[in-house]
Amino acid sequence: MQTSYLSDIFGDLKKYWKQDSTSGFLVSLIALPLCLGIAGASGFPPIMGVLTAVIGGMLVSIFAGSPLTIKGPAAGLIVIIAGSVEELGKGDATIGWQYTAALVAIAGIGQILFGTLKLPRIVDFFPLNAVNGMLAAIGLIIISKQSHLALGIAPSELKGKEPLELLMMIPHSFQNLQSHIAIIGGISLVILFGWNFIPVKALKKIPPALIVLYISIALGAYFHLSDPSLAALKPLVNPGEFSIHWNADFSIFSQSAMLGTAFKYFVMLLLIGSLESVLTGRAIDLIDPEKRTSDLSRDLQAVGIGNTLSGFLGGLPMIAEVARSSANIANGAKSRWANFFHGLFLLLFVVILVPIIKMVPVAALSAMLIFVGFRLASPRLFSKVYEIGWEQLLVFITTIVVTLATDLLLGIAAGIVAELLIQVMHGVSIKSFVKARIELDQDQAQGVYTFRVIDSAVFANYLSLKKKLNAVPEGKIIVIDFDQSKMVDHSVLENLSHFKEEYTRSGGVCSIAGLESHRSVAGHPYSTRVKK
Repeated sequence: MQTSYLSDIFGDLKKYWKQDSTSGFLVSLIALPLCLGIAGASGFPPIMGVLTAVIGGMLVSIFAGSPLTIKGPAAGLIVIIAGSVEELGKGDATIGWQYTAALVAIAGIGQILFGTLKLPRIVDFFPLNAVNGMLAAIGLIIISKQSHLALGIAPSELKGKEPLELLMMIPHSFQNLQSHIAIIGGISLVILFGWNFIPVKALKKIPPALIVLYISIALGAYFHLSDPSLAALKPLVNPGEFSIHWNADFSIFSQSAMLGTAFKYFVMLLLIGSLESVLTGRAIDLIDPEKRTSDLSRDLQAVGIGNTLSGFLGGLPMIAEVARSSANIANGAKSRWANFFHGLFLLLFVVILVPIIKMVPVAALSAMLIFVGFRLASPRLFSKVYEIGWEQLLVFITTIVVTLATDLLLGIAAGIVAELLIQVMHGVSIKSFVKARIELDQDQAQGVYTFRVIDSAVFANYLSLKKKLNAVPEGKIIVIDFDQSKMVDHSVLENLSHFKEEYTRSGGVCSIAGLESHRSVAGHPYSTRVKK
């Protein structure tokens, strides 16, 4: 590591340690219950979720290319991990965990390679509403299982059930709920959904998840959830042992009958974990008060290093997590050290607070995950997608339905196919899917670069346009002219808006021309435009 780089990061520690340690502490309060809940819902020992966040904070922060993101386990990967544990373990949760941990480690090595090859830019290939649909489907899948646990249904009754089956079972679970557990789950949900409506500003600064922990532990003691007669319901968290030793079992790769399944989950961990992490890094750059631009390739390398170590030790895959990263900025974080302190405080928590963690009701953690799932698949999101245009809602819903019926890879593939079919209907040629025809006029004297996009500008060929745009030096004038394009899709328009903002921030000028000759499929600024 270069001396100047080390001096910069330790200079940040000296300059910002008060702000970063404060934010790190506050984020760790949010992260602790979520890490336990995400790990438990994934089929891993809950304490492994905290181990993952400790590595993501104390190790990955040093190498990260994104200064304000918080690294740790994410609800968006629960579906993949839980499926892997169940399929590879064949009913043995411990074996499933250890086999899946091996896949996490190998996927981490893949992410290091992806970052080295500068592949995070490929995130621009995916249609945005196929990605949004995938995340919404993940939210619905989380809700489909955690709703039953929040009502006190025994986990054994949910084994082997597909998401659609679990959603259909919810009315039955309400009829057969365990009242004392359902009360804890219900109160937890009321707190989580209602906290922002409290008129007292001072109270809003307290993380609602922390309030849920306090109240649920008290209610758990009142209802005697530790009574052995309730053991079948598993009402309290069993965190497992926090220890640093090898837990991954790589013998999965010597079992020919399991290789196909293992490869499927490896690909999902590698692609979807990388996609979510890079998207978060980009999103956090947009709200960074100092308007820094992250090195997303280096950041993915750092995440890969963390995942490799986490997998060897039996931890979950980590990503740059959006909710905790947003809270980090809101709490006044200034540098990567906030993520480091978040990991350090979590380490102290698990060393000191394990007896208290064992008193946390599972229903409270399920409520937190239901809240996360609802935010991923909120009705408002469906409305926002519809405002962009009916065809984007079709892509969004297609991705959700296929994901719920099959898996994440097939779901996002279905979303891509739906987007391509819509574009063919609008007259886009198959040839232009592969590469955009772009003509460049350069006025060196004035520093003006005019890019004329011929035929079409769609998600599948956006990478070729972005490559040319990125080659323009800072401080120039860029004009992107779509007058000769048959179609400019939603993903291109939204991605260009981000490029325009970043380029303007670096001292240049960027403008989009030629759209007046197109009709918009809806009234939204990013709606698809078709030649009149």
